[in-house]
Amino acid sequence: MESLRTRFGLGSDEALSWALYDWANSAFATTVLAAVFPIYYESVIGGGLPGNLASVYYGYTTAIGLALVALASPVLGAVADHYRAKKRFLGAFVALGVVATAGLYTTGPGDVLLASGLFVVANVGFAGANVFYDSLLSHVDTGDIDALSTAGYALGYVGGGLLLVVNLAWVLRPATFGFPGTRAATRAALLSVAVWWTVFSVPLFLRVSEPDPGDGSRTTTRGTPVVTGFARLRTTLGDVRENRDLLLFLGAFLLYADGIGTIIRMASVYGSEIGIGQTGIVGALVLVQFLGVPFAFAFGSLPRRRLPVLGGIEMSTKRALYVGLAVYTGISVGGFFMTETWHFWVLAAAVATVQGGTQALSRSLYATLVPDTQSSEFFSFFSISSKFAGIAGPALFAFVGQLTGSSRFSIVALVVFFVGGAVLLSRVDVETGRATAREIEAAANRSGDGAAGGPAGVGDS
Repeated sequence: MESLRTRFGLGSDEALSWALYDWANSAFATTVLAAVFPIYYESVIGGGLPGNLASVYYGYTTAIGLALVALASPVLGAVADHYRAKKRFLGAFVALGVVATAGLYTTGPGDVLLASGLFVVANVGFAGANVFYDSLLSHVDTGDIDALSTAGYALGYVGGGLLLVVNLAWVLRPATFGFPGTRAATRAALLSVAVWWTVFSVPLFLRVSEPDPGDGSRTTTRGTPVVTGFARLRTTLGDVRENRDLLLFLGAFLLYADGIGTIIRMASVYGSEIGIGQTGIVGALVLVQFLGVPFAFAFGSLPRRRLPVLGGIEMSTKRALYVGLAVYTGISVGGFFMTETWHFWVLAAAVATVQGGTQALSRSLYATLVPDTQSSEFFSFFSISSKFAGIAGPALFAFVGQLTGSSRFSIVALVVFFVGGAVLLSRVDVETGRATAREIEAAANRSGDGAAGGPAGVGDS
């Protein structure tokens, strides 16, 4: 058992406890963001609103939550690094998200303002906590950061999928489980997410240690935490600009994450448009959750393997990402020709093969390109990229659909994000980027400040 855990990047209790947080918070992603709450919001909470106003309000609340995190996370990350408070900030955002999610249990017909406010706060808690959770990755005791990041996503698939299946069973068969109706079962499902998120977050706080800030991460800087945060943020922005390869990777990630996010968000809408029934769509969603587990582990093991199908070339994290982007390109093209429910399931299975692994390897690769003592600050920029990555893709999807009168052309238009991301990724010299990160960290420690300007003149690859 120990060797199997080690193989999957979970050899230490600290690594397993870190990865279990993915298990904990993925319940929010599946039940609240994807499957249960959106329908409850539109059909019950906003059911009395005219036209598509409920959908419009839901879209606004989602955008507001993401925007708040995108704007605040760089400063919060700077403060967390300066005061050695990653876990405290993580705990604060988890508490915020859990309380707001539990509050959704109290909502009912007509509670549009209350539900919208709670949903915004829950989104802020969920997304904000991820900034500090991801920033702990490079500090966890493990011999393989790619394997650990992938294990987190895989456990997230299992955890989120298990609770989703239970919640869907409650909602679809409420009487079987003692609920008086669908509405009561839905509210109980939302409350169960808060409980699940809380319980499975505990191992991280007990067993994952607060990272050593290094010699210079604490300074005698005077002023409030916010002033300190902005001061460090200005310096960190300079460090980001100095690391050309990190900037290129952020640009690549911004592009292909937009394509991935659009497929996740628009798959159900597109499936409905071309005639795929609700049962087929929900079934495909559950399929992705559980099929994604073995494929996430398999994809995460690609780096440092030799693949006969690719001429025996030795894989790296970067090359594995190329494989994922190639599969996504095929999915976009295949979506154009989709007509039957089984086509939808085949493409869902294809998504499952690369979705978790591509995102996990992106996270682990980025973690190796940032200075350890500034990981929260740098991961706040990663978080911003992932939040803004949800804008252009859906906008292009809508524009092309409006222009052509069919979303078939919209789905194939997403190829531009995967091809463009691969082109930018090809310009990233990973080893040079890692060396630059270490030089930035060394310069920070020498100066007695946790965020010093990076070295100039680092060569391109």
